[in-house]
Amino acid sequence: MLCGGSPPSGLVGIAKLAAESEVLEAKRAVQYFEIGCRSVLNRTRPDMPFRWSINPYRGCEFGCRYCYARYTHEFMELRESEDFEDRIYAKSDIAEILRREIRHSRPTGGIAIGTATDPYQPAERRFKRTQAALEVFSRQSGLSIHITTKSDLVTRDIPLFIEIAKRNQFNVNITITTLDISLARQLEPRAPRPDLRLKAVRALADAGILVGVFPNPIMPLITDQEQRLDRLAKAARDHGASHFGGGLLFLQPCSRRVFLPFVEQHFPHLLRRYRERYEASAYLKGAYREMIRERIAAIRDRYGLTAYPPLAEIIHAAETQPPLFEFA
Repeated sequence: MLCGGSPPSGLVGIAKLAAESEVLEAKRAVQYFEIGCRSVLNRTRPDMPFRWSINPYRGCEFGCRYCYARYTHEFMELRESEDFEDRIYAKSDIAEILRREIRHSRPTGGIAIGTATDPYQPAERRFKRTQAALEVFSRQSGLSIHITTKSDLVTRDIPLFIEIAKRNQFNVNITITTLDISLARQLEPRAPRPDLRLKAVRALADAGILVGVFPNPIMPLITDQEQRLDRLAKAARDHGASHFGGGLLFLQPCSRRVFLPFVEQHFPHLLRRYRERYEASAYLKGAYREMIRERIAAIRDRYGLTAYPPLAEIIHAAETQPPLFEFA
């Protein structure tokens, strides 16, 4: 039972599973739970640039102020923003379920690991659910697999990546929103420092793993300056990255409730502009979007970087962060 208590009455589905989940471990303000799942491979919406997603965990301890995936905890009737950061659910029986799914229906199209929650967040050191999925993939062939993370823990699994890449299309994307350590700490309070992520890029590249850097989300008037993006792209190139993303910030209601108070606290002079820009839509459109697209394209050309990894089946760095998709 959750924290030793009784689950609230009237809950059904994933909310009931969450309420009945067994506590795996608790540290600081963060609690870890085990939760069952019917499926590991989740089919995405038809307009997504990859066909399948895998998220070994529900919730993410990194606490990124801009995170668009907070809505996923609402399926479990956990609606406070802190719940997403402090109540982390590790999915059970990942390897067994994934083997069965691959055997029964061979997945075609890109498989993206870490589309909603970081697969190498601190919970992975203890529970190794991402590693369990990778061990399954290391025995497969002919798949297209892509990992996105902002954690240097990813280097732990380089031996597995090498095995996977022998018989599958494979790449890793490291998210680095800024090289400014102070700003990164404000934006991503519990994530590894940007310099540690760059070291991970270098370690992956040196091991022969195709790796790129995602500066996503690019935040208007906070991280969108050409000088900032240029420095980041140069650092990515210098550390062995082959490609460089460029997705703009988008704010669904669940992320707006966290991000706008953050702007009010740290960038009060920008609050009015953010409210105006995101009042009508979660997505930025028009001249600003085109300007950022052109800026990123010019920066890529400057450093010989591509927009996407050079694979036949790729996970595109979307113009915004990914839209909503099925999440189980």
